[in-house]
Amino acid sequence: MNRKTLVLPAVIGLLTPVLAACGATDSAGGSGDAIVVGTTDQFAASEQAPAPIDPAYAYDVGTWNILRQTVQTLLVQPRGDGEPEPEAASSCSFTDTGNERYACTLRDGLKFANGDPITAEDVKFSIDRARSLKADSGVFALLSTIDLVETKGDNEVIFHLNSPDVTLPYKLSTPVAGIVNPDDYDKDRLRDGFQVDGSGPYTLDAEVENNELVRAVFTKNPNYKGQLDPKNDKVELRSFASADAMGDALKSGDIDLMTRTMTPEQITELSAAADSDIDVIESAGLEIRYLAFNTDASPVRSTAVRRAMAEVVDRGELVSKVYGSQAEPLFSLVPAGITGHSNSFFNKYGEPNVAKAKSTLEAAGVTAPVKLTLHYTTDHYGSATKTEFELLKKQLDDSGLFDVTIKGAPWSTFRPAEQEGEYAVYGMGWFPDFPDADNYLAPFLDKDNFLGSPYANSEIRSKLIPESRRAADRLSASESLAGIQDIVADDVPILPLWQGNQYVAARDDVTGAEYALNAASTLQLWELGRGRSD
Repeated sequence: MNRKTLVLPAVIGLLTPVLAACGATDSAGGSGDAIVVGTTDQFAASEQAPAPIDPAYAYDVGTWNILRQTVQTLLVQPRGDGEPEPEAASSCSFTDTGNERYACTLRDGLKFANGDPITAEDVKFSIDRARSLKADSGVFALLSTIDLVETKGDNEVIFHLNSPDVTLPYKLSTPVAGIVNPDDYDKDRLRDGFQVDGSGPYTLDAEVENNELVRAVFTKNPNYKGQLDPKNDKVELRSFASADAMGDALKSGDIDLMTRTMTPEQITELSAAADSDIDVIESAGLEIRYLAFNTDASPVRSTAVRRAMAEVVDRGELVSKVYGSQAEPLFSLVPAGITGHSNSFFNKYGEPNVAKAKSTLEAAGVTAPVKLTLHYTTDHYGSATKTEFELLKKQLDDSGLFDVTIKGAPWSTFRPAEQEGEYAVYGMGWFPDFPDADNYLAPFLDKDNFLGSPYANSEIRSKLIPESRRAADRLSASESLAGIQDIVADDVPILPLWQGNQYVAARDDVTGAEYALNAASTLQLWELGRGRSD
């Protein structure tokens, strides 16, 4: 059969995908072998991060994709785009006009996978635990507007907030708010290793080698009660050392589907194949990439140095030479397609301008060339990251204003070093916790931000972020959100680079691949099944 590329449209907010290729047949996923999914995500337990998949610690797209299969939350983000929907809860709503009191009623008969009943006290324990442990990943900050968790009887949970927060339902749909069994999780310490015990649609059997999770087998949980409808009995997530190895496994039939992170070359090759049993699904993505700055470190403690970099970097060249049509330049922390997006960096700096950057440095008394080291992770965002940083180095060096060295490190050492403030400039990516502008701003700029950034702006933290969270109609928050983005463009604690589409490649007997990723890049393994192809 002919392979077809599926390009899914994006508008203000992302549309739910519509199947437009082969494989749209009755699912036979309830029987047969496990569906095998490939990823280049690496899952390692280390001295710095001994508890990589504890919900109170995990805070990257890979570990969250393990938790979303196994640990149930009160609400869940839908398969496409839209408001969070009840999951472990039967209903949730704000109960006051000020959006400061939020109440959820649990579904009847909820159980953990081991058969233990779930009560409101278990929900309170789980969320209070994440808030009190304050893991250095920074994930607890998602729950920062919760002041008190109250229970009424066995089935009602009430959240009292310290300030209005209309984004709370989204936050309660993320793994940090996952419900865990107090018998398995200590309230005072993280749970080391790769065991997960929850009430999600699957249980986890982890195969570990040298403190790394190499294979995760998800088996349908017979005690699961929620709104998800698994189309299979078993899914295996297999970690590969490289995108090339993962691609070879897909072509040979050793795996059925691959997701992040494919290389630009793989996507182009598979999309151009005239006759193949592999389908490529493309959808508008909300992933962003950016340079982050330790604003206490020399030489980037100087705002002029950061502004000059913003005036030199050519996003258009970066995208066209490295990612092609798979990405587009980004001029704000908030990507296009999200309500509240503003092209603040373009509005301030316009097209790349070396003469303007030279004037910026001279006015601040900064002598060129400025020596910089740009750090990047070699194994977390795909192999194209190295090429991207080689081009960034060239752009900055060619200006004559900078003398750049680039250094790569595996994520297992890169992330702890970044958190410890060892890097002055470093490259990061962001997959949204939920598709709202708040989640592209607060995690970077608020107190206890996940970067551990020393940058602090009182207007953003004390006025604009709280103000934006009061607006239930997100269009009404646009003025506050634009104000935050304008301040970021002026101070440049972060330099946004590009936003990318998301891709899945699947063998054509796999059904549901068009729903394998939702708008927030959540891996939805329960959507996958097997069926005959046309």
